[in-house]
Amino acid sequence: MDGNGRWAKKRLMPRTYGHYHGAQNIKKIVSACNRVGIKALTVYAFSTENWKRDKEEVDYLMKLPVDYLEKNFKEICDSSIRIQFLGRRDRLPQDLFEAICKMEEITKDHEGTILSICLDYGSYDEITRGVKAICEEYKNGNISLDDINPDLISNNLFTRNLPPLDLLIRTSGEQRISNFLLWQLAYSELYFTDCYWPDFDEDELANAIESFNSRNRRFGGVKK
Repeated sequence: MDGNGRWAKKRLMPRTYGHYHGAQNIKKIVSACNRVGIKALTVYAFSTENWKRDKEEVDYLMKLPVDYLEKNFKEICDSSIRIQFLGRRDRLPQDLFEAICKMEEITKDHEGTILSICLDYGSYDEITRGVKAICEEYKNGNISLDDINPDLISNNLFTRNLPPLDLLIRTSGEQRISNFLLWQLAYSELYFTDCYWPDFDEDELANAIESFNSRNRRFGGVKK
């Protein structure tokens, strides 16, 4: 969800103004995904590297989910969308930790689109944690070396309950992955748009889906 800060700058507003409107846009896009039957939407909200940003901006981003829960509690309860958070939790403020646990709990039985919000997430960190967990299982004699395969690795990542990743969309014109879902992206289609995230609407989503549907996905093989 790239481009919030530049979107705000174009409007002579602080970066937090862009983050506010970017957060509001998540509601619109996940609702659109839910209507068309997309099983899962995973958004990159805050990376393990974003702690390097100015304290004012970090503090604002840490407060956004808390405010969202307070202002939209009934809507979250009534929606069919399931919300989960992926990433580290040990560095989050206590009120944010409690808010994300509450959102996960009240939506755990919802059967619509799974909205995964990556918060204090980095793919290097995710894979490292998965490798350590597998090593611990091996050390304890619960698995053998022959048991270590791609499925086992996938089952030790934050995304273990999600379907295979089909499409990555990056907004704002940047064309890089930025430490996001590196393992999961192995055979995903990539789509880059110059549109800043707060302006990414249902028409832009439809364009991305149309582009995806036109791709010839061979997964390393040959498709007639």
